[in-house]
Amino acid sequence: MNDTMKGILLLLLSAFGFSIMAAFVKLAGDLPSIQKTFFRNFVSAIIALGFVIYNRESLFGKKENQKVLLLRALFGTLGIVCFFYAIDHLVLSDADMLNKMSPFLLIIFSAIFLKEKAMPYQIITVIIAFAGMLFIIKPAFSLDVVPYLLGFLSAVFAAAAYTFLRVLGNREKYYTIVFYFSFFSTVVLLPFLIAFFEPMSWKQLTFLLLAGVFATMGQFGITLAYKFAPAKDISIFFYSTVLYSTIISIVFFEQVPDVYSLIGYVVILSAMVYMFLKGRQQSRKTQQT
Repeated sequence: MNDTMKGILLLLLSAFGFSIMAAFVKLAGDLPSIQKTFFRNFVSAIIALGFVIYNRESLFGKKENQKVLLLRALFGTLGIVCFFYAIDHLVLSDADMLNKMSPFLLIIFSAIFLKEKAMPYQIITVIIAFAGMLFIIKPAFSLDVVPYLLGFLSAVFAAAAYTFLRVLGNREKYYTIVFYFSFFSTVVLLPFLIAFFEPMSWKQLTFLLLAGVFATMGQFGITLAYKFAPAKDISIFFYSTVLYSTIISIVFFEQVPDVYSLIGYVVILSAMVYMFLKGRQQSRKTQQT
């Protein structure tokens, strides 16, 4: 098995992990999104701590990276809280697809903040993806649109977090980054957890702990995948989460996406496939020259 195939399999495993995480978050029922985020990241922090100690690495990273690590953790935390709110109030696959707008937003953020030139085909895919998003959100002047907007905000915050991850590059070990993010989120959310805590059954607690386990599997899977193969060659496979989430929505929650949402899925996925293929084509041209 070559490195590209290993990367693809790890990315499919990561996508599966995040999809199961979302299912357990929804199964946990009517609990505050902050409470769900706390337990999800508490589990991740413990698992990541084990990796850091085993490898005898720094818990909180290098001094010169603190600002970037802190901003990555802050935006990552905001993104998860918004995503979990969307999961609770939308069809699971709708929430997942809105969250998957983050790669398109990353192009915009990279151009603005990292001064990376956006290629014409990337600009086209961003416009197409936003058009697809409107089919899912179905804009209306009512409170019904709030969960959709928070689902989109989860993608905005995720893209911001990924932008800071790109700034970090290989300056820190991946398990240090995961621990820093999970620890930060747990500490910051603790006062809100205490203030708004709602009693849970053992079943709900178990679901949230399992969400944390599968989220950690997803995080480590995606990190290791990109160590075997570059993102431009395998990133498209991460969108398998949409397939997983759609199946889970129908089978376990009896929630079927409406026609407009399905059109939105097709439009956004088509934009991603187009960007993926054009990216590979541009890469080949660069290598040949």
